[in-house]
Amino acid sequence: METVLWQTLAGTRGGPNRARVVRALADQPRNANQLADDLDLAYNTVRYHLDVLEDNGVITSSDADYGVIYLPSEQARNHWDTVERILTQVDD
Repeated sequence: METVLWQTLAGTRGGPNRARVVRALADQPRNANQLADDLDLAYNTVRYHLDVLEDNGVITSSDADYGVIYLPSEQARNHWDTVERILTQVDD
């Protein structure tokens, strides 16, 4: 999981935005629209990053068809020290 976290949050061009998404979700679970507003990103950009994060097991979502809520996955929570280390480096 540590390799996946480094790759998705720091190893690609979109990593800094994905790091912002993960940080926001750690503060409070949200839906894509709320994230787009809170992070001042286009909705489609947020959707793309949510899909990448969910496909890699970094976040999970509710089963609702409308207003799906996202939050950090249990796997990410179990490696939260790594997430924090990555977020600190991405901020620099």
